[in-house]
Amino acid sequence: MRVNQTSTGRRDSSGGSQARRAAVNGPGWPARYEIRVDSVLDDQWADWFGGHQLSNDGAQTVIVGLLPDQPALHGLLTKIGGLGLSLISVRRLDVDDAGDHAQQ
Repeated sequence: MRVNQTSTGRRDSSGGSQARRAAVNGPGWPARYEIRVDSVLDDQWADWFGGHQLSNDGAQTVIVGLLPDQPALHGLLTKIGGLGLSLISVRRLDVDDAGDHAQQ
């Protein structure tokens, strides 16, 4: 087992997992995402999806929200899969895109 000393003086026997976590939570996080599913969900589902914004066009639902890291993104995708919803797209939004979606 490999043991490293961290910058705080703590010993890290995880074999570099702190470096992996830093990569997951790198400079691009938190990030805003738009996730489209092939189903209609109403606003009552917003709490179940962590308070993210939900909208639909009568055929698809768009889930938009700020996610702190990749594990949170994967958790949200797992919830979608657990409901049996068909995933259409996952799109990371630029800061400008996030404002545009709210007006649609």
